[in-house]
Amino acid sequence: MPNYKISKSLFLRGLQCHKSLWLYKHKPEERRKPDASLQATFNAGTEVGQLAQGLFPGGVEIDFDHRNFNGMAKRTAELIEQGCNTIYEATFIRDGILVLVDILHKSRDGWQLFEVKSTASVKDYQILDTSIQWYVVSHHLPLTKAAVVHIDIDYVRKGELDLQKLFHVADITDSVLPLQSQIPAQLQQMHTVVNHEDQPDIEIGDHCLSPFECDFSDYCWRSVPQDSVFNLYRMNWNQRWELFNDGIKSIAEIPEDYTLTDTQQIQRTVLRSGEPYIDKAVITDFLEQLQYPIAYLDFETFSEPVPRFDGQRPFQNIPFQFSLHIEDRTGRITHHEFLADENSYPVHDFAEALLAKLPEQGTILAWNMGFEKGIVRSVASGVSQFQQQLENLKPRFMDLLQPFQKKGYYHPAMHGSFSIKSVLPALFPNDPELNYKSLSVQDGSMAMTIYAGLHKIADPAERQSIRDSLLVYCKLDTLAMVKILQFLRKL
Repeated sequence: MPNYKISKSLFLRGLQCHKSLWLYKHKPEERRKPDASLQATFNAGTEVGQLAQGLFPGGVEIDFDHRNFNGMAKRTAELIEQGCNTIYEATFIRDGILVLVDILHKSRDGWQLFEVKSTASVKDYQILDTSIQWYVVSHHLPLTKAAVVHIDIDYVRKGELDLQKLFHVADITDSVLPLQSQIPAQLQQMHTVVNHEDQPDIEIGDHCLSPFECDFSDYCWRSVPQDSVFNLYRMNWNQRWELFNDGIKSIAEIPEDYTLTDTQQIQRTVLRSGEPYIDKAVITDFLEQLQYPIAYLDFETFSEPVPRFDGQRPFQNIPFQFSLHIEDRTGRITHHEFLADENSYPVHDFAEALLAKLPEQGTILAWNMGFEKGIVRSVASGVSQFQQQLENLKPRFMDLLQPFQKKGYYHPAMHGSFSIKSVLPALFPNDPELNYKSLSVQDGSMAMTIYAGLHKIADPAERQSIRDSLLVYCKLDTLAMVKILQFLRKL
């Protein structure tokens, strides 16, 4: 047997990139640690996996022991020998590859394996994942079916969780079987790679980003310049790779005769000059459309695969927080905020607080307003009491992103992005008051993750501390818009 076992996750890593597989064994210190959002995804997967066991009740779970996978496999074999028909985390080893099957079940038709995923549909990588399980398990047992158990996004919770409606079981046997003949050669290549002393000579490419962004990308991309062609605004990836592989790695190096959009040409110009690009006519046109009082508005939302509240759907974007700065005609600014109780469905309270705090007239200013308008539309459809009032808000929205996207202002430090997290530090590089990186909560995905897990925290002081951090973060989002608009007015 090869001297290094490959798990099914490492098998998928190897299919994506042999270099990533080699680095995982030989240079694990270069691996980027999962952030809070990714860790939350892992945790959600564990929760969903445990819930899915309820589809096949009465089974036995193999206790996880990372020091003794052989013992886990032995215990699995014993349970099968004893006539156990349902095993959770059933463990098998073949040809140096280790798999843990989420649910192994023996029906009247024979043994079946079920891979549980906290996604809304079957993904290609999940078929590959299940195919390696079939390869290993079929060496020990005759299998009749392979399926992915995933979340059904049409489910709406009413009362107790209904597992039969929450989950959809997708039979993928016909997709898994044709892949079996390829696996021995793939495994042999991977064993050769991981047991070799030299790092594979593999250049960066599409495989770094698909089907997942590789957690060794910081290591492999360390020589890519900060203003690389990968930052070209709305250029398709094939063109970016074509430029990069032709030796044109920085935007500033792109030849004059290369076809670029207007925005991409501006990017090249400002990188060569080091000076921002300004079109005052675009900015003036935007400013003249604003009506007082100006309401600077930002929402935070969360979603989760398993709905906790009546009326909630899996992965539904649910607003739980807003920050609101209001500027009157004299320039006086006031601030209002709302953060929902983490133990109740927040939509009604959110709508009520929003309507109570928003002025009855004037511009509602958001950044990338499609998100906020979409949430308003969603809340209006779900809270009939406030439906018309919420619908009346939509025509008042304006997007502070607009003067930047329409080429009114571009700074080289924006690096091809018009997100507020890119624009703000470009305009105010040395203002500690406007530094997201100094906050405990630094972006929307972190806010979503933290709030979604807040109800699990028992300590009231810790819970309040987290709530305070969420308020500080969301307040900065709207304060940032206040400062950015002031900046545009001064140009």
